[in-house]
Amino acid sequence: MLADIRRFFAERSVLEVETPLLSHGIGTDPQLEFFTTEYRLPPLQQTLFLQTSPEFAMKRLLAAGSGSIYQICKAFRNGESGRFHNPEFTMLEWYRVGFKLPQLMDEVADLIGGVFNGHRSLQTTQRFSYQEIFLSFTGLDPLAFSYQDYCAFALDNQLPEAVDICGHDHAIWLDFIFSHKVQPHLGENTLCMVYGYPACQSSLARINEHNSLVTDRVELFINGIELGNGFYELADAQEQVRRFDEELSIREQRKLPVTVKDRHLIAALESGLPECSGIAIGLDRLLMLLSDSPAIDDVLGFPIDRA
Repeated sequence: MLADIRRFFAERSVLEVETPLLSHGIGTDPQLEFFTTEYRLPPLQQTLFLQTSPEFAMKRLLAAGSGSIYQICKAFRNGESGRFHNPEFTMLEWYRVGFKLPQLMDEVADLIGGVFNGHRSLQTTQRFSYQEIFLSFTGLDPLAFSYQDYCAFALDNQLPEAVDICGHDHAIWLDFIFSHKVQPHLGENTLCMVYGYPACQSSLARINEHNSLVTDRVELFINGIELGNGFYELADAQEQVRRFDEELSIREQRKLPVTVKDRHLIAALESGLPECSGIAIGLDRLLMLLSDSPAIDDVLGFPIDRA
């Protein structure tokens, strides 16, 4: 699988890069937990973070003029373990300079099709807007939040816990309902791409130029398993700072561990990020699908309980 991926990018002259897994900054996403460690170089002591994604460092390379790049590396997310999760996992992330989201989606289809070729056949790739697919399975409009309607849907569908978990937070409601009532039906023996996510869910994607209620974000699914998440990348430094501040405020309200804005990323955006689109794919999950394995532990040499 790794050889197929590297061949794919070599044929397209996309450069393989390597960035730090241990860094001074980390993302602000309130949905993610991270690992920290103390770096001691007497008389100094600093807190460093294991990266949940190589995204920020790769964008610094893009701003420095690297051109299109990709990376295969380990990523780390605290508190994640289960059938599809291990706190240490393998990620493929790439950025294509000059690509908008539809071009990136075309390349994703080519990559996934090439990786599966010779192992198992996939049906024709599917593409749906988030609004379209959410409406079809729930009858709810994801772009027009109604607390009463969402509560009624949860109670009618035997999901009463959603009322307490989600409160009046539109983004959490969407995540909860999508994961329970939409995602399990996506990509039956095919690659399904869902694009045009509501603006409240995309901290690193651009607002769509034709519809300010959605962002240029795509997620990938095969047999109900989420494989990847991609954006037409936000390049506006001031808007990125605003979104980071908003997420930091949410983290504070939820009493989550403190994090800080990545000043290196902001500086890179200020210097000028080229027009680009990027995506990250979980390679352990992809290997699960290629090998018909029921759980991520089956494709890891040493899952967390044996690490």
